[in-house]
Amino acid sequence: MSHIEGEPLYGKTLGQLQDLCTSLNLPRFNAKQIARWLYVRRVQDMSEMTDLSMAARTALAQNYTLGLTPPIKESISQDGTKKYLFQVDDNSYIEAAYIPDGERATLCVSSQVGCRMGCRFCATGRQGLQRSLTTNEILNQILSIPESERLTNLVFMGMGEPLDNTDNVLNALEIITSAWGMAWSPTRITLSTAGVGKNLRRFLDQTKVHLAISLHNPFHDQRKEIMPIENAYPIHEIMDILREYDFSGQRRVSFEYIVMEGLNDSAAHIKELCRLLNGVKCRINLIRFHKIPNSPYFSPSNEKMIRFRDTLTAKGIQTTIRTSRGEDIQAACGLLSTVEQQKTSEK
Repeated sequence: MSHIEGEPLYGKTLGQLQDLCTSLNLPRFNAKQIARWLYVRRVQDMSEMTDLSMAARTALAQNYTLGLTPPIKESISQDGTKKYLFQVDDNSYIEAAYIPDGERATLCVSSQVGCRMGCRFCATGRQGLQRSLTTNEILNQILSIPESERLTNLVFMGMGEPLDNTDNVLNALEIITSAWGMAWSPTRITLSTAGVGKNLRRFLDQTKVHLAISLHNPFHDQRKEIMPIENAYPIHEIMDILREYDFSGQRRVSFEYIVMEGLNDSAAHIKELCRLLNGVKCRINLIRFHKIPNSPYFSPSNEKMIRFRDTLTAKGIQTTIRTSRGEDIQAACGLLSTVEQQKTSEK
């Protein structure tokens, strides 16, 4: 196994740590010890790995770094939501949102710098894709914030399309959910995708975490107007894949639906949603549209949102309205990093 000097240890799977030990002429059983120091004890210095020999610790320190870097900026909302900004390159930034709610503490993590999906209602999509995050950069969002030990849930709903960065996202999920790693229950994690069909089966086969599909319009022609991915992976094909799997047990599938006034909130949309989702045990999360600069879209009134929810519920689809959080600190995905990127470019 070749490595780059100074490569981070955080973000390596057990298999990768075993290869690392082999390359440094260390016993392979050291890999589990290193994993425990990283993901259970969350060591801040390799010298603290006291059940490794001095020679092993020296070899690690000479060839690797731990690789945790704190956020460069923190914004706190009146409702307690916190937005953390991380710098990953000279002019590249990503965001993670910490959302406390009673005993529940959720972190929304990013998987890419920017995004290539180009959804018309998303600030991140306007950035285009700069690059995918490494496994280290994904985990760093979880491990380097002050609330790290308090987290109860994770959602891969931040910047980027997780299934456009499948290898690194699956590595991160392996570390988070494995007994040798952070040992989280998969039921505490949800991954959201716009529907990258070629990687969806791989995700469903290799993990047990919950799935959320960004739907936003059930009609093919209308969906492709706001979500170009519909051209490559039509939503009816995504539904065909989902029907191959069982969501009646612990694992859930939900559909994210940003409600936009006059665009996707009619009786016809409700009827088509019911037809499209027929036969799949699921829920719909209705989301108020977070206004982004120069966007033509608006959120309907509360009364319309409630009517939309109640109509779907009456037709047998469990439907909720997601509470908007952190609007006063630009908590909508991609807003903060876009502002920071523009500042840096203007210097």
